[in-house]
Parts: sequence; structure tokens; C-alpha cells
Amino acid sequence: MKRVQQGFTLIELMIVVAIIGILAAIALPAYQDYTVRAKVSEIMIAASGQKNSVAEFFQTRQQMPQTASIGTVTQSSAYVNTVAYSRTDNTHGRIIATAMSGANVALPTTVQNQNIELTGTGDVNTGVVQWACGGTIPAKYRPGSCK
Repeated sequence: MKRVQQGFTLIELMIVVAIIGILAAIALPAYQDYTVRAKVSEIMIAASGQKNSVAEFFQTRQQMPQTASIGTVTQSSAYVNTVAYSRTDNTHGRIIATAMSGANVALPTTVQNQNIELTGTGDVNTGVVQWACGGTIPAKYRPGSCK
């Protein structure tokens, strides 16, 4: 007489629980980094909002605008503290967006009060401004276009 197995053995159940535990241990930190990157992308968008104004000014006048000559769009956001533009020389300018800081801000301390910096380099022959991205926010949290 053959006996038919019914259910799972204890070792099979333990293997399944271990696999689920390993997957959760990998997925949770990845998800947390993903949520921080989504918040940092808002800071990047705030900085990018100034690019068109600066590029248009350069294209029409063949020089970067003076620091106080263009209006900086202030953005009311839970993650963006300030957005500022500064001119380096006739063909270079910087846009810096700084993250909020404080106990009630939903950003890790490694991101709080840090910035994303867009550096524009204008070509007087073509009138085109090329943008380079950097800043003090850790690269693992910056958008893919800013690493």
C-alpha cells in the first residue's frame, strides 16, 4: 500500500521563509533609496526650471545674465529650500537648488541642506548653453541625468 504525501515538510517551509526573508532584506533598502530619489528629483526639477531663462538670455545677448538680472522662481515645496542663479563669467553660470533641512523634513540627513548644481557653459558661436550637473547630494540619490 502506497502512502500519499499530504502537505509540506518542515524543511520545505523553512526554505520558503528563508527565501522570503532574503528578498525582503534586499528589497526594503532598494525601496527606501527609490523614495529618496523621487524626492530629490523634485529638487532637480526646481533647478531645471531656470535653465530656459538663462539659455534664452545667452542666446539673444551672447553672454550669461548678471546674477541679479533674472528672476529666480521660488518654489513652494516640502523638499526645496532655495533656488539661486549666479554668473561666473561671460560664458558660465550656475543654478543651485538646495534641499530643505530640519526634523520634520522627510529626507535623510545625508540629503538635507545639500544641493544640486547645474553649471551652464555658453558657446558664443552657436548660442547654445550646455549644462553639466553636479552638487553635494550623494550620487546614488541624484537622477540618472545628474550622476
